[in-house]
Amino acid sequence: QVQLVESGGGLVQAGDSLRLSCAASGRTFSNDCMGWFRQAPGKEREFVAAVSKSGRSTYYAGSVEGRFTIARDNAKNTVLLEMNALKPEDTAIYYCAAANGRAWFCNTTPYDYWGQGTQITVSS
Repeated sequence: QVQLVESGGGLVQAGDSLRLSCAASGRTFSNDCMGWFRQAPGKEREFVAAVSKSGRSTYYAGSVEGRFTIARDNAKNTVLLEMNALKPEDTAIYYCAAANGRAWFCNTTPYDYWGQGTQITVSS
């Protein structure tokens, strides 16, 4: 059974940093795009960041570029999201996702597997 489990969320103040981790199990995702999405209250889920199978190509939403960094460790089947200079508008549930058998255009490809999400709240 494929599982994606996020960790690292919490309550922080504006300007703080957080690191999210996503641990995948049930199969290897070393040949697949991996990504992070978020959903704020009353809003649709939106793309945050993605990384190619090798880790060499990364993609970011304009709202987080320069502040967030995505990375993957295929040996550990994990994906990280380093978040710096957090803003109140970053408050959302953050989801890890994996694309089944798709390794390119990771910012636009459909994602098939999803974690349950981790809450991040940024106070002003």
